Amino acid sequence: MIVPRRLVLRSLFALAVTAFTGGVLGRVTTRPPSGAPAEGARDPHAFDEMYGGRHLLGFSGPEGGPVALVDGRPLHLMRCADGGFVTPIDHYESCPTPLAAVRAAVDELGTARLSPLAAAHGVHTDPTGGSPRGVHA
Repeated sequence: MIVPRRLVLRSLFALAVTAFTGGVLGRVTTRPPSGAPAEGARDPHAFDEMYGGRHLLGFSGPEGGPVALVDGRPLHLMRCADGGFVTPIDHYESCPTPLAAVRAAVDELGTARLSPLAAAHGVHTDPTGGSPRGVHA
């Protein structure tokens, strides 16, 4: 029996399309959703510790920038031109990591509580506690 050339070409084309589609779908289904870290990837801004009697929590936000909480209250972190980070508590000291910047803010706050407005550049400290360097509202 002689097989027509068109039938052979159609069969080869269908086989190639099936193999390619199966390979692509296999990769798509095993890939994490966009924006989600890959399996085994570590969050570069993640920290969760007690420092100076305060609970510090950090993680990457929705757009990849660092998010920091001090005792559950947000603390704004700003990126410097040198690659470091500063907070509204101390604009003068650039720290190499978000954790170092949050620790410096806690050191500056002393026993004062972080204001809910510290996430939006407005820092108000408790006048009874105060900062070791005199940062007051």
